[in-house]
This record gives sequence, structure tokens and C-alpha cells, in this order.
Amino acid sequence: MKITFKVNGQSYTREVPPDMNLVTLLRDELGLTGTKHGCDGGECGACTVLLDGAPVNGCLILARAIHDSEVLTIESLARENGELHPLQQAFVDHSALQCGYCGSGMLLSAKAFLDKTPNPSREDVKKALAGNLCRCTGYVGIVDAVMTAANTISGETA
Repeated sequence: MKITFKVNGQSYTREVPPDMNLVTLLRDELGLTGTKHGCDGGECGACTVLLDGAPVNGCLILARAIHDSEVLTIESLARENGELHPLQQAFVDHSALQCGYCGSGMLLSAKAFLDKTPNPSREDVKKALAGNLCRCTGYVGIVDAVMTAANTISGETA
């Protein structure tokens, strides 16, 4: 099946097999390896990307379903001048990631959440990230980082 779509602002047209999932398209066909294969069952969130602004598990979305849609991956998060996005910087500052495997999914889920909820509570952040599992950190640094980023981002737009 031939599909047309955008990833990180770039337009693509590709022939995809009917059973190819989105994470395979991104990693194997487009070389965007920031999106991770995890459980391949929609449980861990390692493959989270933004599809038309909403976080989705790339392992559960068939590539053909993104026809005429826009996908954002972790590769899109840093600013064009190479400066880290406030979320990325906050994750660094709070040592929010250890092995980093969950990082792209956590960051993109947090971005989608903060885009809609600029002044969240800690409880809101915990609920928003509930679909993303981390085996290393215990989540405190991750929640702290998202709260810091929310303050930084809201300060930039004020």
C-alpha cells in the first residue's frame, strides 16, 4: 500500500506492507532510531511517538494508518540550533534517565501532556506518564523534570 505522511516536518511517500507497524517504519525504513522497540504489545511506552499531536504506541499502529498524518519522533524535540528542548534539559538536570531506553517515550508523552496542560500538578504528571514504564529511576526524577520543564516553558510564553 502506498502512503503519504510527514515525519518531523518532512514529507514522505512510501510503499508499505499491510502488516508493518509504525515503529518499524520509523526505525528500519526512515533510520529514526530514537523510537525504541520495547514490549511490542503497547505496555511499556518505549515506542511512543506523537501522531497528529497525540501520544501513541508505535508498536500498535500500522504504518498504513498514518496516511495523510504527521508524526513527531524524539529526533524532532531539540531546537534547530542544537539547543535542547526545555524538557530534554530538565531531564538532564534532574538525572531523570539512567539507561535511557524509556527516554524518548517519556519525553514525547510529557511534551504532548504539557502542550495541553501548561501548569500541571505532580499528580497530573504521574497520570500523564502512566503508559510509560521505566525500570531504572523510580520516577521521582522524571516527575521533577516534567514539573521543572512546565515552569520553564510557561515562563518562555509569558
